[in-house]
Amino acid sequence: QVQLVESGGGLVQAGGSLRLSCAASGRTFARYNMGWFRQAPGKEREFVAALNWSGDTIKYSDSVKGRFTISRDNGENRVYLQMNSLKPEDTAVYYCAADRRRLLVVVQGYDLWGQGTQVTVFS
Repeated sequence: QVQLVESGGGLVQAGGSLRLSCAASGRTFARYNMGWFRQAPGKEREFVAALNWSGDTIKYSDSVKGRFTISRDNGENRVYLQMNSLKPEDTAVYYCAADRRRLLVVVQGYDLWGQGTQVTVFS
């Protein structure tokens, strides 16, 4: 079973960039669809981006499309989220998630989760 650890969060001014990384343990990482979700204080966890096991199918939420890029390196067992043109409303804890079923954009579509990394964007 894959275990996930996120890193790369931090404090950034609006308009800036951050790159989140999710390191996965286990030999079967390449078989998993991967997603990024986020949860702001007082709000439900929401979908951000996802890509399938091979990386040739990618989905984004409308709120981040054109600003964020998801990618993966199966050789390094990592998935990334490049976040550009950050806005204060992007402030949240960002979670990496994995699942071997269909590529979905809902929390219920993933059964493996990391602990999260905090992203704070100030204006």
